[in-house]
Amino acid sequence: MTLRTALSRPARYASLAAGGVPVLAFPGAGLDWLAWVALVPGMLLMRQAPTGREAAVRGWWFGAGFILVAMYWLIPSIGPGLLGLAVLFGALQAALGYAVWRLLHGRVTVRRALAALVVVPAVWVSCEFARSWHALGGPWGLLGASQWRHPAVLALASVGGVWLVSAAVAACNTAVVILCCGRLRVLPAAAVAAVLAAGPVLFAVLPQPPAGRTVTVALVQPGQTADDASRLAASERITRGLAGQPVDLVVWGESSTTADLDRDTAVLAQIRGLSGALGAQVLVGEDARKADGRISKDAVLVTPDGVAARYRKIRLVPFGEYIPLRPLFGWIAGVSKAAAENRAPGTSFHLLPATDAAGRPLPVGALICFESAFPDMSRAAARDGAPLIVYQSSTSTFQSTWAPAQHASLGALRAAESGRPVVQAALTGESVAYDRQGRRLARLDTSGSGALTVTLELARPSALTWYDRLGDWVPLTSLAVTAAAAGWAVRTSRRSAARTRDGEAAERRSTLGV
Repeated sequence: MTLRTALSRPARYASLAAGGVPVLAFPGAGLDWLAWVALVPGMLLMRQAPTGREAAVRGWWFGAGFILVAMYWLIPSIGPGLLGLAVLFGALQAALGYAVWRLLHGRVTVRRALAALVVVPAVWVSCEFARSWHALGGPWGLLGASQWRHPAVLALASVGGVWLVSAAVAACNTAVVILCCGRLRVLPAAAVAAVLAAGPVLFAVLPQPPAGRTVTVALVQPGQTADDASRLAASERITRGLAGQPVDLVVWGESSTTADLDRDTAVLAQIRGLSGALGAQVLVGEDARKADGRISKDAVLVTPDGVAARYRKIRLVPFGEYIPLRPLFGWIAGVSKAAAENRAPGTSFHLLPATDAAGRPLPVGALICFESAFPDMSRAAARDGAPLIVYQSSTSTFQSTWAPAQHASLGALRAAESGRPVVQAALTGESVAYDRQGRRLARLDTSGSGALTVTLELARPSALTWYDRLGDWVPLTSLAVTAAAAGWAVRTSRRSAARTRDGEAAERRSTLGV
């Protein structure tokens, strides 16, 4: 097939467009209900493909369309690289296209429908898990994250992470496709009902994460500022305005200062003074060149006595904070706002030993910006005994896009998964706070500035959700199911090919009179 022929098939362009439909379920458009049927148009196109190969190609185009729409806001950072990203990640969904075609093409029997309800969600989750590997970019736009506004649905996340929510949504879409096939009714309808009820049932049955004491946290959002110095000044001014209020911890956004607080004694003295005046420690976002000459992003805990501890960001944003394979892809920095030089990543995660206004221990799981997308990092904080998870963020580059709202919504997932309250302080919004089950308690959007003060019930340090205990059992099970289904498909294809060859040989012998 020539490239011209490959690009002249309308069903492929329809698949590309269908890939953008699920993105409407995420913050921005905010049609979260749509997620439960958003895959159906694309899956029907895959099902109707004349061959398994064409179904895989349509799955690829569907996946590319999803990436193009879900990550359009990356254009300033990676420019034309977004097309390559769409082609790369879209290829993962070729497996979805083939699975849908193999199980739902033609007449759908009860046996094939049951298999589809297991295999298709498993393939979907496997694809999400694969592209969530940090080296490939990270877990942005996971289907389960579209349900961030529904704590009852997020009960699934407390058992299997965002992956179980994704699996449930994909299973519902699969059941709707089976209904559209026209023959089966009871089985897919029952599947839809069971999937929709699963989260609320768990929410009603599972006990709430046990609560500890309460603390008051102030999230400082300076808003749009002219430069680094005015951003620092705005953060100091807002923090100073908290004087007289009962605050246990003050959190600044990512990159709130470009001073190395280990060397810049003047800036450190100003923040130490603020901490002393408030009677609360300040968690500062530092984006500075260190003594070794490299730039890193750190969460720095400042007390009246100075720097108490720091955590260095481990999971850097591809192209935004480093360029993978810079000798090969460094040219992207010349045509976009990609990182001019690579930031230095941290090597390990650890809690910051904060204390509250009364001097009681308040170990904080402090993570930085993009790290809120990774379920394993908040899980590590919970397992280490953090009663509170804090994110420092800066999405000012993407201020007028859907990215800030989508980024802020991830806190709800991390709260439900870990059973910990989650707060996020963003330089230009959105700053948010969630309780231990993912309910949003407070929000300061991208149009505002100031301090967002919220009182939180901490989690007991020893309390763990099922996801905290079991980890990524859902994607690992999905990978096993996908591998088993692939093995079955290969075996049956070989048997079919062998039968075809035997039939052709028998026909030739008959023709020759043998």
